[in-house]
Amino acid sequence: MKIMDILVRDAVILDLTATDKRGVIDELASALAKAEPEVDADRLRAVLLEREELQSTGIGDGVAIPHGKMPGLPRLLASFARSRNGVDFESIDGQLTNLFFLLVVPEHSGGQHLKALARISRFFRDAAFRKDLAEAETAADVFRALEEEDAKF
Repeated sequence: MKIMDILVRDAVILDLTATDKRGVIDELASALAKAEPEVDADRLRAVLLEREELQSTGIGDGVAIPHGKMPGLPRLLASFARSRNGVDFESIDGQLTNLFFLLVVPEHSGGQHLKALARISRFFRDAAFRKDLAEAETAADVFRALEEEDAKF
């Protein structure tokens, strides 16, 4: 599975306005719902917030991967967002989070869900990749960085 196959390009946000965790989740959910009519923003928010209550999806190094399973979703969907100032996302390293990769999957996706999370996590372990996303000036730059990373695996 390639990340570019599940990325919803119209839901990418280069300049999040949110200043807190809930605001980031609201912005991510709204953007994805606007781009994908089968996604209900309120249901997605609830799914993401419920997952965050278990443990923060802030994985460190300025990265968070909010994710969840959503009933009725026909396929895996992903989006990317960036906060230039950083947000306290309760990350495991205690640092501000700048890069957000949202993953939402059908309720009974099982292995696909785990494979997608593992692939995304692997991408973000690469400091050069994180730097490319942080410095991207346009959505096309983000897509190019993701495509290059997708081609490596």
